[in-house]
Amino acid sequence: MQDILFMLGDVPVTTAMALIAFSAIALMLLLAIVIVIARGSRASETAATTQAIATAAQAARTEELEQRLADMLHAQAESSGRMQAMGEALAGRQSEMSRAVSERLDAVQHRVGQSMEQTTRNTMDSLRVLHERLGIIDNAHKNLTDLTTQVTTLRDVLANKQARGAFGQARMEAIVQDGMPNGSYEFQYTLPNGKRPDCVVFLPDQRPLCIDAKFPLEAITALHAARSDEHRKAAAARLRQDLMRHVTDIADKYLIAGETQDTALMFVPSESVYAEIHDSFDDIVQKAYRARVVLVSPSLLMLAIQVMQQILKDARMRDAADQVRTEVVNMMGDIERLRDRVSKLGSHFEQVNEDVRQVLISVAKIGKRAAKIEELDFEGTDAAPEPAPRGRAAQPTELFPPQFARRVQAGE
Repeated sequence: MQDILFMLGDVPVTTAMALIAFSAIALMLLLAIVIVIARGSRASETAATTQAIATAAQAARTEELEQRLADMLHAQAESSGRMQAMGEALAGRQSEMSRAVSERLDAVQHRVGQSMEQTTRNTMDSLRVLHERLGIIDNAHKNLTDLTTQVTTLRDVLANKQARGAFGQARMEAIVQDGMPNGSYEFQYTLPNGKRPDCVVFLPDQRPLCIDAKFPLEAITALHAARSDEHRKAAAARLRQDLMRHVTDIADKYLIAGETQDTALMFVPSESVYAEIHDSFDDIVQKAYRARVVLVSPSLLMLAIQVMQQILKDARMRDAADQVRTEVVNMMGDIERLRDRVSKLGSHFEQVNEDVRQVLISVAKIGKRAAKIEELDFEGTDAAPEPAPRGRAAQPTELFPPQFARRVQAGE
């Protein structure tokens, strides 16, 4: 009954207020009817004559008013019932709406809880991945720090001429030791003129191939550090002069006619420096070729070492050619003997097959003779042979069973 039916301005109108208002209106109508009846009665007292005439009409009006009042009361009762039913329906709908709103709120709360849980899980996973990435970044930073220390150490090494020579010597020795067999090379070998190259490789003619690892790196460092065109030109001129001086020193010290190879190698311990020399100082490279001095980078030195290793291998194979020829001749004799023995074995197999064939022919003849003997009918004997069943011929007695004949044919 406290359900709100509608709003009248800012005042909510409930079902109870509507019923009270409707009852007040009905009472006011009844009061008006009573007042009208009272006024009619007073008029009848003042005019008795008129009252007698109007009594019948007044009675009819009274009955009509009573009938209308009864109808109004009946309508009021029906309206009250309808209002009550409407209130009950509104209450039911309100409860259904409250239940639906509660269910939706529960569903929304459940979804929000799941979303928060998923968001929390994703956040934890992201934090875990971030922690792993931070660990990787820490390791990378540590490696970068170690690399920076190594680069600084390498720069200190390259700044010292003796240390730089030792660095190039170490790289060259590692390449030679990895590619050449023991005894085919020697470090700090003394030539007949008393000079000692960094490394020599003994080729098949026993003349050493000299390799020098002392590369003049100060000029190339100055060229890289130049900031102006004048400084760059001065550094380039210095580099060209140092290269030619070093090529001349190698040609004079390590190329001895009849004692060493006709070519010597100048080892450049950096691929980038080697490429820059070939790009910017090709005239120096050509002059070095004419002086029979070849500039090699680490990769080219590895290739040259592999070629020399193959040359030594071919020389060893040529030295062992007579022994290989002798072994081949002996192997051919063994093959001839093997062929003779295989031929003899084949003839033995042919003889065995022929013997088996003759044995089978004899077996067949013996079987035929046994069948003929079995078919003979001797007169005067007390016991006659049992006649063979009708429709079947007498089977001859075989000296050897078929299984034995098949095994003999198969060589068993």
